[in-house]
Amino acid sequence: MKKFLTSKAGFFSVIVLCFWIKTYIIYQVEFDLGVNNILQQFLLFFNPLNSGLIFLGLALFAKGRKAGVWLLTIYTTLNVLLYANVVFYRFNSDFITIPTLTQTGNFASLGGSIADLVAWHDLFYLVDLILLVVFFIKSKGNWSTERLPMKKPMLVLATGAILFTVNLGLAEIDRPQLLKRTFDRNYIVKYLGAYNFMIYDAVQSFNSSKQRVLASSDDITEVENYTKSKYAEPNPDYFGAAAGKNIIKIHLESFQSFLIDYKLNGEEVTPFINSLVHDSEQNFTYFDNFFHQTEQGKTADAELIMDNSLYGLPQGAAFVTKGNNTYQALPAILQQQQGYTNAVFHGDYKSFWNRDEIYKQFGIDHFFDASYYDMADDNVIGYGLKDKPFFEESMPYLESLPQPFYAHMMTLTHHHPYLIDEEDATIEPATTGDASVDRYFQTARYLDESVEQFFNSLKASGLYEDSVIFLYGDHYGVSTNHNRAMSELLGEDITNLKSAELQRVPFLIKIPGMEGQGINHEYTGQMDVVPTILHLLGIEARDYIQFGTDLFSEEHKDFVPFRNGDFMTEKFSRVDGVYYDNQTKDVIEEPTEEMKDLRDTVMQELELSDQVLYGDLLRFYTPNQDWTPVDPTKYMYGK
Repeated sequence: MKKFLTSKAGFFSVIVLCFWIKTYIIYQVEFDLGVNNILQQFLLFFNPLNSGLIFLGLALFAKGRKAGVWLLTIYTTLNVLLYANVVFYRFNSDFITIPTLTQTGNFASLGGSIADLVAWHDLFYLVDLILLVVFFIKSKGNWSTERLPMKKPMLVLATGAILFTVNLGLAEIDRPQLLKRTFDRNYIVKYLGAYNFMIYDAVQSFNSSKQRVLASSDDITEVENYTKSKYAEPNPDYFGAAAGKNIIKIHLESFQSFLIDYKLNGEEVTPFINSLVHDSEQNFTYFDNFFHQTEQGKTADAELIMDNSLYGLPQGAAFVTKGNNTYQALPAILQQQQGYTNAVFHGDYKSFWNRDEIYKQFGIDHFFDASYYDMADDNVIGYGLKDKPFFEESMPYLESLPQPFYAHMMTLTHHHPYLIDEEDATIEPATTGDASVDRYFQTARYLDESVEQFFNSLKASGLYEDSVIFLYGDHYGVSTNHNRAMSELLGEDITNLKSAELQRVPFLIKIPGMEGQGINHEYTGQMDVVPTILHLLGIEARDYIQFGTDLFSEEHKDFVPFRNGDFMTEKFSRVDGVYYDNQTKDVIEEPTEEMKDLRDTVMQELELSDQVLYGDLLRFYTPNQDWTPVDPTKYMYGK
C-alpha cells in the first residue's frame, strides 16, 4: 500500500480523493443549493468526481515528475476558482460567470465588501494544498521519469466522461431539460457541479456573443407581438395626470420592504419613510407587494429594468456586456416626446458598471458622478459618497436643470457591508452576532434621515409640489446566507417561500394633483414602472417594446416573474420549481393548468427579453414615426 501511495498513480488517486471530498464539503458548508431528495444529495456528492478525473487527468500526459507539478497547478487553480465562488456566493447567493469577470472595472470599489466576506475558517481550505505539496516532495523520488503510456491517461479521461454522462442522465431524471430550460445557476451546480457549470457558462457566453451577428429584423416580430398582447390600457383617471411635471426618482440602495414599520428594540428603523406610507396628507401610494426582479447585475439590473422594462441577463450585467446595444429607454422617450432634460446623480465614479457608456445609449443628458462632489475622506464610506452630503451637494445641480426634468438620485451608504461612522449612527445595531445584518438597520436609519433631509430641501426649493416623486428599492440587502440572523430578527423560519417573499422592495409614488391611494396591494415589480410613468405623462406605452404593464391600469398583469423563472402572484407562487399556496404556505403537490400555463408564459417572457438584448434587436425596431434613434456620440460625461 505504501509503495502505491508514493507512486505517480497513488499521488493522482490521493489528489483526486482530496479534490472530491473538499469540493463536496464546500458544497455543503458554503452553498445553499436547495437539495430536496436523496437523488439530488447523491448527485451533489457524485458530481465532483467526474470533474476531478477530467481536469486532473490532463496532468497525466506530462512526463515523469512534471506530472506532479501539473497536478498541483491544476488542483490549485481549481481551488482558487471554487474559493472565488465561495466569497462571491456569500453576498450574491450566486456563482461567478464569465460576464461577471468582464466587470473588472468594478473591483476597485469592492474592497471593504470583499474583506467582510472572508471568514477565519477559510484558512482550513489551504490545509489540503499544503499537505499535498509536502506529500509530493517526499514521494516524487520514487516516481519513474518516463511518461505514462498514452492509454492510461486516456482511460482516466474516458472514465471521467462516462461518469459525467451517468451524472447528466440521473440529473435529467430529476430535472428534465436541465441544460435547455434553466435560468437558475443553482440547478446546474447542484446537479452537475461547480466546475461543469463553468464549462456550461463558457458555452452559453459564446453562444450569446454570436447571437447579435446572426440576428435579423424578423426576430423582433415575435417580441413585438408578445408585448402588445400583454399591454394594459391606461386608467383614464391617471393618463396624462402628470404631463409636464418634473420626475424625481430616488434609489433606495439594498432596501427591502420588511424594513417598513420594522421596530428594533421598540424603535422604528425608518420613521420618515414609514410616514410616507401611512400619512394620507403626504399623498403617496405605497405598493406593498412590489418585488425587485434583478439578477447578477443587482443595482445595474435595477437601472436597466426601471428605464427600459427589459429583464437583466441570466448571466453578468447587461450594463457591461451589452453597453453598446441600441435602447429605447425612458429618458430618451421623455426627451423626444415632451422635451425633458435627463440627469443621473450618483456619488461614485462614472465608469462603475460602465455607466458612462450605457447612459449615452439611454439618452441621458447629464451624469453628475463623484467628480462633481466633495469626496473628502470624512464624506466617503464604503462604495462612495455618504447619502447626506450627496443630497445636500446635489441640490444646486438639480435646481440648475431646465424643466421639466427626469432626475435619478442614487444613494449608496445603505450597501453591503453596511459600514457607518459612529457619529452617523442614530440607532443601535441589532445583536444577532451577524455583523453585516446587525449594521443593516443602522445604515437603513441613516438612509431614512437622508431622504427626509432631501424632501425638506425639495420643499424649500419649490420643486416638491410640482414633481412626481417616486422611491424604489433596487435589490435585496440581506442574502440567504444570513438566514439564521434574519430568522432571529423576524421571529420565523426563513423557508424557500419566505425567502422569495422577502424579495419585496418598496415602491412609493406621489403624483401632483392626485390623492395618494395609501397602501396598494397589487402584485407588481420593477418591470412595471416604465409604462406607468409614460401613461402618467400622457405618452402611449403601447408603441414600445416593454415587458411590464401600467401599475394603475385595471388590466395590469399581476404576476411577477423572477429572473430564474420563478414567479409570485396573489394566490400562489413558484419558488425553485415548487408551487406554494400563498395563504396556507403549503406546497401544492399537483399544480393546476393555470399554474403550468403561467410558468410557460414566464419562461417565454424571459426568453424574449433575452433575445432583445443578445440580438440587439431594438436596432431593427421603430416604435413610431416620431422616434429618432439615440446618437451616443452627442453625450459626454465628467466634470
